[in-house]
Amino acid sequence: MAGSQSSDGRLSDVRFLTVAEVAAVMRVSKMTVYRLVHSGELTAVRVGRSFRVPEHAVHDYLRGAFQETA
Repeated sequence: MAGSQSSDGRLSDVRFLTVAEVAAVMRVSKMTVYRLVHSGELTAVRVGRSFRVPEHAVHDYLRGAFQETA
């Protein structure tokens, strides 16, 4: 049980963003975010008919994209 409590603790620390919030952070259109999600380049969780993107996934994606151009 101790293992499940520690995973719950970490999961509760995750902040999820809407597609619109991700688009604003990345300064791209919502359609671009949807393309990234559907292609698997950006991790997302489906909640009903919408997607939620973990904030760390946005940071990881941007960090990777920045390193590719550098």
